[in-house]
Amino acid sequence: MNYKKIDTFSNWTKDEKDQFTVSVIKGLIIDGVRKANSGHPGGPMSLADFSYILYSEYLIFDKDNPDWHSRDRLVLSVGHTCMLLYVLLYLSDILDMDDLKEFRQLHSRTPGHPEIETPGVDANTGPLGQGVGMATGMALAERMLSASAQKDRKNYTYVLVGDGDLQEPIALGAATLAGHWKLSQLVMFYDKNDIQIAGKTSRCDSTNYTELFKAMNWDVQEIDGHDHQAIRKAIENAQVSPLPSIIIGNTTIAKGSATLENTSQSHGAPFSPDEIIGTKQNLGLPEDESFYCPIEVKKYFQRNSKSIQQLISNSKNKKGNNTFDISSELKNIDLVDFDPNEVIATRKAFGMSLDKFSSHIPTIVGGSADLDGSNCTTNFANTHGDFSSTNLKGRNIPFGVREFPMGSIMNGISLYGGLFPFGGTFLVFSDYVRSAIRLSAIQKLHVMYEFTHDSIFVGEDGPTHQPVEHIMSLRLIPNLLVFRPADAIETHFCFEAIMENDKNPSTILLTRQKLPVSVLDKNTIRDGVKKGAYTVLESDNPDLVIFTTGSESHLALSIAKEIKNDVKIVNIPCWELFEQQSEAYKNSILTSSCKKRVSLEAGTTLGWEKFVGQHGLKIGIDDFGLSAPGVDVAKQFDFTKEKITAKIKKYLND
Repeated sequence: MNYKKIDTFSNWTKDEKDQFTVSVIKGLIIDGVRKANSGHPGGPMSLADFSYILYSEYLIFDKDNPDWHSRDRLVLSVGHTCMLLYVLLYLSDILDMDDLKEFRQLHSRTPGHPEIETPGVDANTGPLGQGVGMATGMALAERMLSASAQKDRKNYTYVLVGDGDLQEPIALGAATLAGHWKLSQLVMFYDKNDIQIAGKTSRCDSTNYTELFKAMNWDVQEIDGHDHQAIRKAIENAQVSPLPSIIIGNTTIAKGSATLENTSQSHGAPFSPDEIIGTKQNLGLPEDESFYCPIEVKKYFQRNSKSIQQLISNSKNKKGNNTFDISSELKNIDLVDFDPNEVIATRKAFGMSLDKFSSHIPTIVGGSADLDGSNCTTNFANTHGDFSSTNLKGRNIPFGVREFPMGSIMNGISLYGGLFPFGGTFLVFSDYVRSAIRLSAIQKLHVMYEFTHDSIFVGEDGPTHQPVEHIMSLRLIPNLLVFRPADAIETHFCFEAIMENDKNPSTILLTRQKLPVSVLDKNTIRDGVKKGAYTVLESDNPDLVIFTTGSESHLALSIAKEIKNDVKIVNIPCWELFEQQSEAYKNSILTSSCKKRVSLEAGTTLGWEKFVGQHGLKIGIDDFGLSAPGVDVAKQFDFTKEKITAKIKKYLND
């Protein structure tokens, strides 16, 4: 059938209607990419059959309320195929035709990769593989909330992947956990077209994904990815499987195109005008009309909307609470009773704070990347139990040595809604998590990354485990809050601030070495943390201002006692919160009238000129560490009270 017979559409067979609808979808894809003069047409065309069947017949969502919590989720991990998703959202009356015509344009609702600001988009994707991690996190959250009676219907998370996604280790790391946890509400469709930008996948991959996913405890089906009946049967089988499911769809990239089927040339560039004409001829579409979509096709696409709306209505009428008011509960949480005479590592203080906050806030979930003892999350795990296929109410998530999947899964949990996730590892391994942290910052997700062993004072583990550049590197990420508490009390209030800032992802950087507990007024510390910086040693007319953070705050106080000049010490637990303060407050802290300015942090000195200026003294570590006891490493780098005091005195006298 073709457009010339559209007047008889109602008399067509179901298969004819389905095939023509897919043709219209493909036409809108190639027109959108052509108009933008940018994008990826081939992949969306190979995915079109499965996505059409899924969206029009199985996916439960509310077009009038795309954020309805109990909806099915769809994660387009193969994010560069997003023109397909936008077409589906248009056919669902969530987007408009003008949106399709504005593909990849400034401030449009159809950006070059999916973004959650677009209604109907469940996750930001683009960096391949991470969609699998976020989908795993969503499916995990669904299981957790279902078990705690905080959901009014079970829902599925569907994730669409391509060859490139499964080549990224993040995807397989997350899939391993999904299989281990038996996340039965997770369904993956693998668009196996065997073509990538540089050519055939056989150039770089010979993996048997059927056997691999079976080995990872997934239900595996392999089908013709263009066969609609096979697609329907596979989805229905997946929906009743006790395991996560992967449907391996053998497809042809650019299916239906004039000359570009099964070629890499169709992957990442618009079709030429001649190719578009030939393709539309193949598809039965008008050659001279762009963005062709007859109303008959749109109505047919929405043929199940009434029954879905009834299901939604019934679901909404059921009792269920998907949210927990964290802000109100925070008022009921007292400061952990730290012993003022004890020296305590901030990682230990974090563990104690975690115990306190999690006992009041049941939506806190998370775990460590096989570093429970080092990250001080063991007690949390013992108290709340490990999540598993047999303990859906467990709140501790045993990620194993999977830092990147951990971060991506955390993002998925946050995107799902109703839970607050955290994940812990060593600070030096934040490099493994960085891409997930970046996506959490772009999406403004409420997640917390706990990074311990934050400096050269790790000691004997040596330079591979001693973070030097990592603190400043994290501060470079926009929208990320980086907390580095000075002691146990400040750690507690940093935790509180992280819980309060629900539009920001946060990292908290913690010591292995023990530190004294502050004797400052608790309200002063709390207020200072919320403002990102505060004065811990005041001087009305200082000869010297020392800017510091973390464990070096106590070092700065001890150094000040050795200097005869008037010294002001400013502690900066969070640069980013400080930047948000009023100019008056920032000026009071910065004390620009004082020309002698020092920064002190056990990490790279790059960036501290922001506070001390170009002529200030920056004291830190600008080289990789050494394997030795932490005290000896500090001596080797002249990072001791005596050496630093001498350096500052010389600076004052110059």
